[in-house]
Amino acid sequence: MRKAKELPQTPLLQEAPPLSTERRGVSVFNIPIQWFALITVITIAAVYTGTLPAGMIGSLLVMIVIGEALGWIGDRTPIIKSYLGGGAIVAIFGSAYLVYSGLLPEGVATSVEGFMTTGGFLDFYIAALITGSILGMNSKVLVKVGVRYFAPIFGAILGAVLLAAAIGSLIGFTLEEAVLVITLPIMGGGMGAGAVPMAQIYSEFLGQPASYYISILVPALALGNVFAIIIAGLLNKLGQKVPSLTGNGKLIDGFEEEKPSTKFDLQKLSVGLLAALLFFTLGHLLGAVLPIHPYAIMIILVAAAKVLNLLPQALVEGASQWYQFVAKAFTLALLFGIGVAYTDLGAVLSALSFQYVVIVLAVVLGAVIGAAIIGRLVGFYPIESGITAGLCMANMGGTGDVAVLSAAKRMQLMPFAQIASRLGGAIILLLAGLIMSLF
Repeated sequence: MRKAKELPQTPLLQEAPPLSTERRGVSVFNIPIQWFALITVITIAAVYTGTLPAGMIGSLLVMIVIGEALGWIGDRTPIIKSYLGGGAIVAIFGSAYLVYSGLLPEGVATSVEGFMTTGGFLDFYIAALITGSILGMNSKVLVKVGVRYFAPIFGAILGAVLLAAAIGSLIGFTLEEAVLVITLPIMGGGMGAGAVPMAQIYSEFLGQPASYYISILVPALALGNVFAIIIAGLLNKLGQKVPSLTGNGKLIDGFEEEKPSTKFDLQKLSVGLLAALLFFTLGHLLGAVLPIHPYAIMIILVAAAKVLNLLPQALVEGASQWYQFVAKAFTLALLFGIGVAYTDLGAVLSALSFQYVVIVLAVVLGAVIGAAIIGRLVGFYPIESGITAGLCMANMGGTGDVAVLSAAKRMQLMPFAQIASRLGGAIILLLAGLIMSLF
């Protein structure tokens, strides 16, 4: 009897080969564009009929859908995509314009702002990036960077002060205006950690109420943040044209993520989420008794755990995978929230006199140049040093760090950005108190 030919054994469920770009067509957020358009229509209908769910669900839906749409547009708009930060800057300032113009209903804007601030979404995002990116680093290189990173931070401060003072003297600003009113607020680590306590310092020395000085400091801070995002995009472009200036996301040779050997694992993702929440909470727990910002404490704790090899490999891989997931899924949503909750377009527009714009630009450029030069002297790549120690001191703190690193396409440098924002901002506050006594 003739033996039947055996069929090859194949699993019932096989992973389909990836579709080519041509077959997939245009997509937004990994969704075919026609389906994303339908999702956008449903979201907008809920927004303008007042039926958008309250709290996290409605806020996150609006942030993801409109943020991804704005980012998609920005990444495909000539000039903007090449020189002005692409989707990152369109997501931020597009959403800020929706609030400024009244196109985004006040109730939705209030809900998004609450989700970003009291709801803690910004902290949730940054906690994931700090924990995952540090635990994903090469521990030997983490030790190698060490205290040397403070050298480009001081270079950024020196560069910003010198260039602002020089340019200010040419266009009619006094040294006091150029340094105290413009340079220090821009370099001070954002609004809550920089401008607000700085206004208190000014109030104690100069006599006016703190609210008076905040109204002066805010335009400098907002406009400096705009320039920081734009210059981040330009530095990314410069790195593509002059490869010797950049490590393509590495601060020094050998500084790179240790790619997990396993594929994405749902259990490891949940462990990574837990690790991010735990380290963030530890930072606040110790921050209640130590005079250090909780973010800074968190960075120290995670770095120590990595260097001393205290954590199981499953947790390290989980934190790295969770960070990659959060960065991929929520970055443009977060940038939309930054535009709504933290970007006062009216303050930016009110500051647009020629002299004011020029001196703010001088501050940001001085910070980049100083950080890049000193960073190069201590062995760092100039572009990465200029972005983290320079631009991330000249932006609006945590929100600005996300925007700058997104525009520069170097989100893995978040830990160094946070060091510049938090510890660098603390140095600026100390300098503000010392300099005040000279005037």
